[in-house]
Amino acid sequence: MSRYLFATVLILLPSLADAGGDIRSNGTLVGRVESNGDIRIKGSIVGRFESNGDIRTSGSIVGSIESNGDIRKGGSIAGRVESNGDVRVKGSIKGRIESGGSVRKEGRIVGSADGIPATQAAALFFFDFVEF
Repeated sequence: MSRYLFATVLILLPSLADAGGDIRSNGTLVGRVESNGDIRIKGSIVGRFESNGDIRTSGSIVGSIESNGDIRKGGSIAGRVESNGDVRVKGSIKGRIESGGSVRKEGRIVGSADGIPATQAAALFFFDFVEF
């Protein structure tokens, strides 16, 4: 399955000011979303979550997270995070973001996004910041 499957798994836009947490892939710490929205992977800032829901890389807006759980990429809906944590791509459930931050793919835990809203966590994968 592609990493886009998991890009769908992590986003639910509470308050960005309260955001900030570690990103793990298969148990290894790979990055962090800082409290100011900066996305840091392996020590480098690779993007940013704006407080209005926009997602930026290299200074350009590449997508957005909407308050209803939709993740937009290039103007079209790339996926959706349901209120129960299910991640949908083209109508099919492809994964799940659990309340404790665990990321499930095909029923097994493949990573975690501790302290990061589910919609932001999903966006990390949709926009290729992280690969599980």
